[in-house]
Amino acid sequence: MKAKRAVYIVLTDTGTWFSRMIGCYTGKKLNHASLAFDEGLQEVYSFGRKQPDNPFLAGFVRENMHGDWFLRRREVPCSIYRCEVSGPAWRRIRNYVRFLDKNKDAYTYNLLGLLFVAAGIRMERDRAYFCSQFVAAALSAGGVRLSNKPPCLTTPQDFAESDRLQPVFHGTLYEYIHGLKIRNPVSVQLDAEVAFPYNRIRTTG
Repeated sequence: MKAKRAVYIVLTDTGTWFSRMIGCYTGKKLNHASLAFDEGLQEVYSFGRKQPDNPFLAGFVRENMHGDWFLRRREVPCSIYRCEVSGPAWRRIRNYVRFLDKNKDAYTYNLLGLLFVAAGIRMERDRAYFCSQFVAAALSAGGVRLSNKPPCLTTPQDFAESDRLQPVFHGTLYEYIHGLKIRNPVSVQLDAEVAFPYNRIRTTG
């Protein structure tokens, strides 16, 4: 049996202008999507604001889920999903993200494409993504498809409805991070294969 790896899809309600725009179409609350390579959310990537207080400077970002911008607002809702992939698929996804990270200054936020999502019109721009488009494209680089939509039409809700993902947690980001620290006081850099059992979703509230 081939060894399995995992990536994690993190959906949050950041309250930003971009996420509210997606919400106008989806009618859902969790409208920001991020891709994590560990359950402890130490290595998380997305497309969004490069500076928390500047909505006009946006592009590829490594998000600090343990930092002040996320955790100072304890009510930030989130859902976390696990996606099992093969070792080669995991490495392809990882290499894709590393390439974007290495060339991040050349990438920008696909605001125009986001505006076309509601109409179901494909708008693919070179070196431009919105958050859920990036996550879907990264997974696609590893041969993983979570919906029948192309990345440029994929919304965070499509991830929530995918039967390929296993729900891990529903609640607030603060509760999730704080819970990890309680269970793992030395380090929250968890082994994704053994950190928690997945036969039952953990929920709060």
